[in-house]
Amino acid sequence: MGKIILGIDPGIADTGFGLIEKLPGGKAKCLAYGSIKTSPSCALPDRLLCLDKELERIIGKYKPAMAAIEHLYFSNNAKTAMIVGQARGVALLALRRAGLPIVEFTPPQVKQAISCYGKADKKQVQKMVMVLLNLKDVPKPDDAADALAIAVAGLNQL
Repeated sequence: MGKIILGIDPGIADTGFGLIEKLPGGKAKCLAYGSIKTSPSCALPDRLLCLDKELERIIGKYKPAMAAIEHLYFSNNAKTAMIVGQARGVALLALRRAGLPIVEFTPPQVKQAISCYGKADKKQVQKMVMVLLNLKDVPKPDDAADALAIAVAGLNQL
């Protein structure tokens, strides 16, 4: 069994996650992906608690060897950036509490790692994730595809 990498694309409404396994010869296999959704009708602290519990469950189930997470990227909406930053903080805390080594990437770094072009568009990145992980379809939702891309970027750090 190879090393398992957990990729996280943080958000408050949807936090994407993707788990890949490093196989011999540098290849990677997708183990799971999805999105942790929180209800906009819930108070922010409850949404953050939900995110923490789900990440703890995922980490406990798959037992990753490391985690890769996206850096908070510049946002024109300061309020949105603050809330996403809180979700990212909860994710970082959950990862650290689990004792996982963490690598962080900006969106251009992820695009560069996946497509060799730091300004690749979302569709190009999704297609490359599909090819690199030998998937039949583009992973959905977009947050999950992004998390798998982040995990692949993390794989390159091993």
